[in-house]
Amino acid sequence: MPQKIGIIGAGGMARYHIEGFRKAGAEIVAFADPVIAAAQRACQTYNVPHAYDSPKKMFAAHPEVTAVSIITPNKFHAALAIEALKAGKHVFCEKPPALNAKQARLMVDTAKGAKRRLMFNFNNRARPESVAMMDYIKGGEVGQINSAQAKWVRRTGIPGFGGWFTNKKLSGGGPLIDLPHMLDLALYFMGYPQPEWVMAQTFNDFIKDKNFKGPWGIPDNAKGVTDVENAAHGFIRFKTGQVLSFQISWAEMVKREEVSVAFQGKKAGGLVQRLFGVDGIDDTSEDVCELYTQQNGRSVNSALKILPDPTMGRVACAQNFIETLDGKATALTQPAEALKLMQIIDAAYQSAASKKPVQIK
Repeated sequence: MPQKIGIIGAGGMARYHIEGFRKAGAEIVAFADPVIAAAQRACQTYNVPHAYDSPKKMFAAHPEVTAVSIITPNKFHAALAIEALKAGKHVFCEKPPALNAKQARLMVDTAKGAKRRLMFNFNNRARPESVAMMDYIKGGEVGQINSAQAKWVRRTGIPGFGGWFTNKKLSGGGPLIDLPHMLDLALYFMGYPQPEWVMAQTFNDFIKDKNFKGPWGIPDNAKGVTDVENAAHGFIRFKTGQVLSFQISWAEMVKREEVSVAFQGKKAGGLVQRLFGVDGIDDTSEDVCELYTQQNGRSVNSALKILPDPTMGRVACAQNFIETLDGKATALTQPAEALKLMQIIDAAYQSAASKKPVQIK
């Protein structure tokens, strides 16, 4: 029997979730959104038969639903995931996992208690470049990664002013929590070691400057709140002795948008990178996937030939969720990793506020 899926939230990421779910053979049963008109429009767009204004109504009407995906503002991720898990549903949740580590831990504990799968849309793990690089890492050709640099920087990428993205109560923060993908990917390559110390600084010089607005997101709200950072830089030391630096921004004086992870291993180094010609416009991007080694006394730089994926792994990650439930694939994300990521993000914000390094216990 195919997995029966309910979609919670009629956000733009639904198109990728649905494509991946259907590619894996799942059936989309219903949308649930507090704005019923939005749910109804999504049903028309994606040919889904039922719309509801709450998950509770959707679950009551469709007990056959086995799993849900959550596509809502960050504030609601934890509560909705916990509700679904307690209702016996598997959960595929958009990033970030939650507003903070406390919420993430509740999600992890609830999933464990309910014996249900909890996965997150860290889609960059499913990019062809990342999959290829991970093959080398798992194959032992890189060795332990001593150090890595994670970067998602934008020059003009603020996703609207006064909307939920820029309201800390709704989002949890700015780009650090909105764009954790490369931080997650670097941790994934490194084996997700246990973090020990985080030192970070945030910047808000451009967060209210309309010159730095991105070409996507949501409409400005003149009466809304804009109280998050526009950039965050930091450094993480792990209990293993490994280290990781990060640079994440919506608005910063950089040449162009860059999405990348570079690393230095004991046997080889590597780079997975996407450079954009225009902030946020995928068809201007240039992708790089390279491995760096020493062979016969010479420096060898190997460029891996990878098929392009304009969805940046979004469809493949959703497909992996269904195939994991069906026992056909290994889960691409684990709840314990999401908790570590949120602990790092919490510590980074605490460090920026206190101007001191923060220890993670």
